[in-house]
Amino acid sequence: MYHLPEYKENNEGVLLPFMRQYPFVLLCGSNAAGEPVVSHVPVLIKARGGRIYLQGHMMRKTDHHIAFEQNPAALAVFNGPHTYVSASWYSNPQVGSTWNYMAVHARGQMRFLEQAQLLHILEETTALFENNAGSPALFKHLPNEYVQRMTKAIVAFEIEVANLDGIFKLSQNRDTASYDNIIQHLQAQGGDAAAIAAEMEQRRNKVAGV
Repeated sequence: MYHLPEYKENNEGVLLPFMRQYPFVLLCGSNAAGEPVVSHVPVLIKARGGRIYLQGHMMRKTDHHIAFEQNPAALAVFNGPHTYVSASWYSNPQVGSTWNYMAVHARGQMRFLEQAQLLHILEETTALFENNAGSPALFKHLPNEYVQRMTKAIVAFEIEVANLDGIFKLSQNRDTASYDNIIQHLQAQGGDAAAIAAEMEQRRNKVAGV
């Protein structure tokens, strides 16, 4: 990650809502031989006792399950919107173009949980993402036989976050005219580009002209 001070976001009051908005993480680790493993999983973000925890589940006996049994060090990457930024939008276009993005890296130690905790995490995860108390797909409506069969194939985990790195790279190093022009071009594109523009607009008083 870029550890330049103008790109860093250290405020947990900003980082935690961002993580909850983008909970489908890139979960990275390595096995005992140092070979990398990566999985894509939704996580619950918990705060208790002054600490942050990530909870989720994965398939048993996959490469990532085996790797985290061997080496519990984990990195969860929360990715937000991102977009290309053309140097042609700068006051001085004779420099390199770049990419603006928002991301949070959460590092910690993974531990695997018991069956009762797995059931609770499955119930909470389904309720969170269904976001509908009347949905027939809620965990509590699943047949017991199906739940028993399904939960034999998966395992719950929890990561106690030891370190949070937030990087919101949003053209903070540009002059005010370039910053405004970037926003205008990104707004016109829509999608992720417009989302980046909105974040830049919100942070204008803090970073424009640095």
